[in-house]
Order: sequence, then C-alpha cells, then structure tokens
Amino acid sequence: MLVAMALDRIVGQPPHRLHPVVGIGRYLQWAGRRLPSLPRTRAFAGGMLAWLLGAVPLVAAAWALQAGAYRAFDADASAVGRVGAAGIFGLGAVLGIALHPMLAWRMLHDEVAAVQLALAAGLEPARERVGRLASRGTGALDATQGRETAIETPAENLNDSVVAPLFWFAVAGLPGAVLYRYANTADAMWGYRGRWEWAGKWAARADDVLSWLPARLTALALLPYPRRWPALVRQARRTPSPNGGWPMGAMALALGVRLGKPGVYLLNADARAATAADV
Repeated sequence: MLVAMALDRIVGQPPHRLHPVVGIGRYLQWAGRRLPSLPRTRAFAGGMLAWLLGAVPLVAAAWALQAGAYRAFDADASAVGRVGAAGIFGLGAVLGIALHPMLAWRMLHDEVAAVQLALAAGLEPARERVGRLASRGTGALDATQGRETAIETPAENLNDSVVAPLFWFAVAGLPGAVLYRYANTADAMWGYRGRWEWAGKWAARADDVLSWLPARLTALALLPYPRRWPALVRQARRTPSPNGGWPMGAMALALGVRLGKPGVYLLNADARAATAADV
C-alpha cells in the first residue's frame, strides 16, 4: 500500500495508453454502446452480462499476477511471516506497482487546485475546469457553487480513488482492488437515471455494495468525533446516493461550510458559504 501511494504521489498516473482504467473505460464504452436502446428486461440482462464479461477476466488476470508474484518470491500468502526480508520487500514492490494505477489521489488533487486557480481568472475558465471534475451542468455555476463542487469532489473521490481500493486490497488482495476500480468506473459511465436507467442498474448497484463500508470509513476518517456522528448521519441521508453523502457530509461538517448540488441536495444548510481558503 505504501509503495502504491508513494508512486501515486511522486509519479502520478501511468501514461494514458498504458493505464488499465483507461482500458476498462474503452471496454465499457464498446460494450455499452447499444444497451440503452434495448427494452427494460433485455437492457438490464445485457448490462449485467456485459459487466460480468469485463469483470471476470480482469479479476482472473489480477489473481494470476498476484499468485505469480508470490511464487517468484517464494511466499505463501497465508504465512508471509516465514518469508525473508528480501521476499517481503520484493513482493511489496511488485504488488505496489500493480496497485498504483487503482489510485488517483494526486490527479484529483491537481484538478481541484486547478479549479481554484481558474476561479481567480474568471467564471468561464472555472466552469470549464469544474466540468472536468463533476457530471453536472456548469453553464449557470457561480463562484460559490464552483468552490462547493471543488470541495465535494475530493471528499467523494477520497473514497472512490483511495480508501475503497486500499480497503478491497486489504480484504482480497490485488483482485479485490481491481474489481472495485472496475465497478466504480462502470458506475461512472453507466450508472445514471433516464436513458441508462435499466442498462446501468447492475453497475450502479454493484458499486453501491462495494462502496458501502469504505464510504462510511472515509467519513469517519474525515470527521473522527463521536459527538458529531448523529449530525453526519442526518447529512448523509440528504443525497440520492447511499454512499456519496457520507464523505461529502463529513467534509461539510469538518469545514463548517454549506455544500450542495442545485436541485438535488444541500448539506449543512445553515452553515456559511465556501471560500477559497476552504478549497
């Protein structure tokens, strides 16, 4: 985990053409091109089948890579304590390099910082930057709403891009982290109401299940004060997502600011507006 996090901070994302998540996105784009036009039942079944057809070989490849690494360093996954120091560090390096593309904290940090710089230059540059961060209309976004988005996005993605991949790596090794990143990418591309309502339902629910516990752990990490947890529960319930409201609500309470998406939700409604210092 430390190797993966250090690589994310120092190196950033792998080259676009070699990035496994980019490859996942290309598969999902290809596999989902006709799904929304199908009748409900066929759209749901097709979405589930396409999701599984992408997930199974990815998880199998991750398992094979991990098993190969254990064999290469003569390690037994159930008894790593018997492996020498060289084996431990070698195994950690290989698995850390493989885990690295599942994390995206530095990229998110840089994009959020760019929103604040763009706000200093004017609303139009800021709207363009915000559009790269969040799937919402930006044409009528004012400066405060731009700052709110710049705060909400790293809060929610702290779970999606850091905590949840590390959580599933701890639970199920490299296959767990890869499966989570695949599910989260599928939800980001297919998990919408309207046209994708049925074709993307399996993808959306799979991400909900895999993100459920990590999202709450992320919120507790952001707001580690038991006396404030009842308020956090109330804020988390105000978003349509069963998970996204937890880290965003925790961030709103931790900073003491109001966060929201126009016409969808408002968190910590009685608090002050977000400022540049909060971003």
